[in-house]
Amino acid sequence: MKLQIHIKTFSELDTNELYALLQLRSEVFVVEQDCVYQDIDYKDQKALHVLGFHEGILVAYTRVFNAGEYFNNPSIGRVVVRKKERKYGFGHEIMKASIEAIYKSYGKQRIEISAQRYLDKFYRSHGFQEIGEGYLEDGIPHIKMIKD
Repeated sequence: MKLQIHIKTFSELDTNELYALLQLRSEVFVVEQDCVYQDIDYKDQKALHVLGFHEGILVAYTRVFNAGEYFNNPSIGRVVVRKKERKYGFGHEIMKASIEAIYKSYGKQRIEISAQRYLDKFYRSHGFQEIGEGYLEDGIPHIKMIKD
C-alpha cells in the first residue's frame, strides 16, 4: 500500500480537505491521546500541508513551516496517522514526503521538530537527533530533535 501525497498551502486546501485534516488531528491528538489543547492555533495559514490519502481517505498528515515561522529552523509538526492505518508504514511515508517538501520549498537545511518522547525512535529512523532535555508540552513528554 502506498499513500497518495498532496502538498498544499492553506489557501489551496478545499473545505473537504480542511475538514478532514482538522478531524484527523482532533481524533488522534484530542480524543485518542486524551489531551485538551488548542489545535486551531492560527499557524495553519503559514504552513504547507502534507496530506496522505489512501483509497480516497485522509489517513496521514503533517504541516511544515519555513525557518522563522514556527521555530528558528524549518519544521514539521502535527505528524499524525489514523490509528487503524498505522500498521502500513504510512507514518514513514508522510515523514519522507514532509522532509522532501521542506527541501523542495525552502532548500536543504536543518529541520527542527518537537517530538512526542515515545516516538523518538521513529524520528531517529528519519535522521533526527535529540537536542537538550525533555519537556512537557500540553501535558505530554516531548523532546526537541534536529535533522542536519
